[in-house]
Amino acid sequence: MGQVKPLSADNLRLVCDPVRLPFETTADVEPTTAIIGQPRATRALEFGMGLKSKGYNIFVIGSPGTGRSAAIRHFLQERCGAEPTPDDWLYVHNFEVDHKPQAINLPPGQGTIFADRMKQLMEAVEIALVQALESSSYRDGVHAQEQKLVGRREELLDALELKATEQGYTLQETPSGLIVTEIADEEGEGNAAADENGEGNDVHPTRDLASRRDTLRALQVELQDIMRQVRIMERDAREERRQLDRQVAEAAIQDEFEAILEQYSEQTVILDYINAVREDLLEQVTRTAPTLDDKDFDQQVDLRRYDVNVLVDNSAGGGAPVIVQLNPTFENIFGRLEFESQGHSMTTHFTQIRAGDLHRANGGYLVMYALDVVRQRDTWEALKRALKSAEIEMRPPHPDGPAIANSLWPQSIPLLLKVILLGSPHQIHTYFSGDEEFNDLFKVRADFSDTMPRDDEHEMSYAQFVAARIREENLRPFGRDAVAKIIEYGSRLAEHQGKLSTRFGIITDVAREADYWAGMAGREVVTAADVREALSERVNRVSQDSEHYRELVLEGTIFIATEGSVVGQVNGLTTYDIGEFTFGQPGPISARTFMGDSGVIHIEREIDMDGPNHEKGVLILSAYLGGIYAQHQPFSLNASLTFEQAYIWVDGDSASTSEMYALLSSLSKLPIRQSIGVTGSVNQRGNIQPIGAVNEKIESFFDICSARGLTGEQGVIIPASNVINLMLREDVVDAVREGQFHIWPVRTIDEGIELLTGVPAGEPDEEGEYPEGTVHATVKKRLRELATELKSFGEDRDSSSDGSGGEED
Repeated sequence: MGQVKPLSADNLRLVCDPVRLPFETTADVEPTTAIIGQPRATRALEFGMGLKSKGYNIFVIGSPGTGRSAAIRHFLQERCGAEPTPDDWLYVHNFEVDHKPQAINLPPGQGTIFADRMKQLMEAVEIALVQALESSSYRDGVHAQEQKLVGRREELLDALELKATEQGYTLQETPSGLIVTEIADEEGEGNAAADENGEGNDVHPTRDLASRRDTLRALQVELQDIMRQVRIMERDAREERRQLDRQVAEAAIQDEFEAILEQYSEQTVILDYINAVREDLLEQVTRTAPTLDDKDFDQQVDLRRYDVNVLVDNSAGGGAPVIVQLNPTFENIFGRLEFESQGHSMTTHFTQIRAGDLHRANGGYLVMYALDVVRQRDTWEALKRALKSAEIEMRPPHPDGPAIANSLWPQSIPLLLKVILLGSPHQIHTYFSGDEEFNDLFKVRADFSDTMPRDDEHEMSYAQFVAARIREENLRPFGRDAVAKIIEYGSRLAEHQGKLSTRFGIITDVAREADYWAGMAGREVVTAADVREALSERVNRVSQDSEHYRELVLEGTIFIATEGSVVGQVNGLTTYDIGEFTFGQPGPISARTFMGDSGVIHIEREIDMDGPNHEKGVLILSAYLGGIYAQHQPFSLNASLTFEQAYIWVDGDSASTSEMYALLSSLSKLPIRQSIGVTGSVNQRGNIQPIGAVNEKIESFFDICSARGLTGEQGVIIPASNVINLMLREDVVDAVREGQFHIWPVRTIDEGIELLTGVPAGEPDEEGEYPEGTVHATVKKRLRELATELKSFGEDRDSSSDGSGGEED
């Protein structure tokens, strides 16, 4: 097998030549707010926006940091301007059902106008009513009615008084009312008297008792009849007064109401409401008119009933609204009722109804993060109900809340909007996979890719994106060399030379920070050096742990050899994450092999310090060894593997090649070059599979070697299929170019073991035997020895056991 050649420096980083960019600075570039590099997602969004049928809400799938929210907001705003601006929505008093405020819609911008017009109307009618009810003509009319009643009452009572006097009786006023009583004689003797019930006392025994009683009863009956007539006259007088008050009030407000009715003559709902207001106002006025004056008009006539609560005001126009909600609580989405304290309880009013985002986004688009919504269980369930019923319903407060003197149940409002949820594939699987309602309500999926092709078109799109951020945030223009570095960083984020990352949130951060460093350097145009400084500082701010680990290695606390050779030990390369940053971390992986039949044991696995992916990788090691070496002989082996001086959770299979090399070295006693770091995953056939974070892994080993001094012998073995993923730091590329560091791409375990040991792996002949002196021949020989020794040991133990029996009794 031919020796694997190291990669040239040109293979390690796809450089963007600034000369290829058709501008000098981003000042020459037309900015873009379009969604970049997402044709599939864009098409899905356009489909979802265009199809107005029920259930075609949109779920946007993508990784955080891809700028989905900002991109969708710009996308929607650019298209929503051409859509109609939705109506305003108002709440007014419901004169038929007090606790259900009436919802009314008006063309956009007309809601506030109507509310102001109603306020003007009430101000005008208050003045008109007070003036009318304090006018001399009204007072004269009231006085005439009162005098008419008094005159008729006196006329009836005077006639009865005359008749009673002729018969020796008179009418007398008492606390309990009028009574008929005899006229006292000259000596002042007591009289016979009778009240309205006809009961009397006999004080003239000389008179004919029966005759007096009959006369008294007759007068009393007549008095009772007169009082009934008086009560009827008073009732009629009150009705006449009510009619007078109403006629005066109607006359006073007629012109004002006719004017507003004429203004809204083509809007039936408004006409019905205004007529209901007029009727209710007249009822209030006629009920309180006798005591009304300009000082306490507001206290006696409830003008607040005629206020207009403008719930949604779309007077700004601009097409369909776009609302982005980052905190989807129930009240933020559905609105709320505000309460005010009144004694020991709380009370509310229809003017205290406040809109939620469903109201404000109605007729447009509501954008939320799926995880935020589903964590608010009440909000999520209510949102699904609203989308299914196509209505916004505001519910009263929970009964466990404070004592409510009155509550409201506002009329529901028709709902016509698109809800756009932003989430990840993991969230769909975790939270929504078993929710049938979700699938019925969110029928459109817009998949945002983490990457896009790296070609001239998309490199220019990067420049346009940077130009847009510069315009939005008033940054310095970027020179084309600076844009070229950002493009290269886009490939680094994408971990692919042929792709660019769509994590535009990070790209924006880098642009901001490069602008800052350009300012610190006193430059008017951002250069490539400023971008390098920004990238370096971003890593430096979060690399304390990584630097500390490197210090422990350099001072000898952590044992990592970068020179010489050791049997059964390989420098493996692992990673860990801090936020959006990934750091590589080299560490020795060691193997010990000995007689037994337990197979390969990983120490981390035995103490539950590894995950399922790592466990799978360890099992594959046994499968590979058995497939290569145990076709014609038993596979008897005890082997232990461990990450030395590692005390953290281990997962993933990217160290499986390192573990395999350590096992082969331990079995063959062939030493492994410690100047080489290793990463890669292996399958059962010994093929090397690609891994993630290849750049960070290489750089972590390079940093250790560089700190100790590069010897020209050091480097890293990587899977050949990872070459396309290389976007290494420029200092690593420079070291490779100078022959001080090397990157070897391997396709098989055989290629890797040859590099690490300097010994040919060996090719099997027809009988499966390997040439003497090769790695495989040495390993196979050792496995045969272990199997033989184990068998021999077992036979000796059995023989010893058989010969130790005693005599029979």
